[in-house]
Amino acid sequence: MASAQFDLVIRGGEVHDGDGGEPFTADVAVLDGKIAEIGQVRGAGREEIDARGRIVTPGFVDIHTHYDGQVVWDDSVAPSAWHGVTTVLMGNCGVGFAPCKPENRKGLIDLMEGVEDIPAPVMHEGLPWNWESFGDYLDVLEGRRWDVDVCALLPHAPLRVYVMGDRALRLEPATADDVAEMRRLVAEAVLAGAFGVSTSRSTAHRNLAGEFTPTLLARERELVALAQGMADGGRGFLEFVAEVQDPDVIGEFEMMRRALRKSGRPGVYSLVQSGQAGAGEKDLWRDLMKYSDEASAQGVNLRPVVAPRSVGLLMGLEGSQHPFAGTATYHGMAHLPLAERVARMRDPQVKEQILAEDRFEFSTWPLAKNLTYDRMYRFENPPNYTPDVADSLAAIAQRAGRRPEEVAYDVLLEDGGMGFIHVPFANYASGDLRTCEEMLANPNAIMGLGDGGAHVGFILDAGFQTWMLTYWVKERGVMAVGEAVRRMTSDTADVMGLRDRGRIRRGLRADLNVIDLDRLTFGSPYAAYDLPKGGRRLLQKADGYTATVVGGEVTYRDGEATGARPGRLVRSAG
Repeated sequence: MASAQFDLVIRGGEVHDGDGGEPFTADVAVLDGKIAEIGQVRGAGREEIDARGRIVTPGFVDIHTHYDGQVVWDDSVAPSAWHGVTTVLMGNCGVGFAPCKPENRKGLIDLMEGVEDIPAPVMHEGLPWNWESFGDYLDVLEGRRWDVDVCALLPHAPLRVYVMGDRALRLEPATADDVAEMRRLVAEAVLAGAFGVSTSRSTAHRNLAGEFTPTLLARERELVALAQGMADGGRGFLEFVAEVQDPDVIGEFEMMRRALRKSGRPGVYSLVQSGQAGAGEKDLWRDLMKYSDEASAQGVNLRPVVAPRSVGLLMGLEGSQHPFAGTATYHGMAHLPLAERVARMRDPQVKEQILAEDRFEFSTWPLAKNLTYDRMYRFENPPNYTPDVADSLAAIAQRAGRRPEEVAYDVLLEDGGMGFIHVPFANYASGDLRTCEEMLANPNAIMGLGDGGAHVGFILDAGFQTWMLTYWVKERGVMAVGEAVRRMTSDTADVMGLRDRGRIRRGLRADLNVIDLDRLTFGSPYAAYDLPKGGRRLLQKADGYTATVVGGEVTYRDGEATGARPGRLVRSAG
């Protein structure tokens, strides 16, 4: 047999090249980590994949994740890597771990614990803190390898605390000297490799003590300085989270728009629909989408990042939140193994005691009081992300002549205590996904908000890429395969300024997926105790990914890790 001409050849797949055009049948050959040939490849590969009956896509580029800590202590960027993602961007929402002085480490951990639901003991154990500046942090990551490529934004909260100390935590306005220093550090960070800056204006972002994120009240001149720092460095975009349910939010957006116009840099923002099913359609999000469309038409590149389904909580005994987690009795047993908790909760006396207690006395989540039983659903197996409002726990209780809290309690005890309650708290005001469909139909919208690496105990949306293909393409048929692929590959790569990936073209990085679309589906969520210090997180796998390739190396075959770790830190380029 002749020696192999290529490292890898993917044979006979239906190629969707990332540009959204018509698919074509072809072989794809890989050499030295790059795509070498597309078409009828006559040369042999050292490794070959039979892709007949499969689709072949570029690797997915996820623009909104929070793996800032995980990439320091783990070489697997799961669960995103299990869903065809080959490049992640972390540091969103203004939170992260660099720059940081030693005296501010605990404060940043407390903020990340509150905003992104990553347990503080996990971070205290897993973060070596062998950095101070943002450039130092990137240098630490430079020496690591993963199953995906990793990119980072400079988060505003640690930057502000680094410059202002306790004044930042007290939400004081920045002085002229503070602003000048932040601008200098932003330029330094983007030149070191940051893809831009992230910030938050949301009152939902606070630590467990209820203290707001340090960036909440930053004034316009400070935000302008962040944007101008990127302009000084000649690269980067601004990512921000605003109070999208606030009727005065347009004023916030005007401020951001002025900052982007003055700097000439692009911006993206998180956009969801708030409101409850049955409470009337909340359509402020439409105003914001129209606003960003108009801004872009007028030369200010401002794009919303939207979710392809409801943003939902998974509440369970093995998660960090559930309706009774804040009661005194449950709080006293929360540390026990699952089986022991379940046994106690099945005692009728314990049940009545928990149901009679204040649900919020020991609650650690500020938004817990916003959740009602008419927005809660039994999470089915296989997973159902589009529940009927007639099947809410409140509706079930009414039909059975029971209290809704009793129904919720019993659901948690199902499947040996692994029963989950699904709470679609955003993008589901109409009781279906018509809002998501309308958002995705806007060509200015970016698919994202999966939040991989964050909310590890009660939100599990890092499989949004799988959802795009299974629901909008297969089940609903409202989006062509090629368009769905484009939204997850070239579109997100282009936003980030990544010119070496996101498309299947000769000379580009060989990040690829081979997908059995007919078989593609979600697995059930489960709890894993694999974080530092035995920390717990919820995970979810997918079936149907025949192979995922990063930098020319197969990282996953049929959902199983190969052990290859070709992923590395990617630094921004001018």
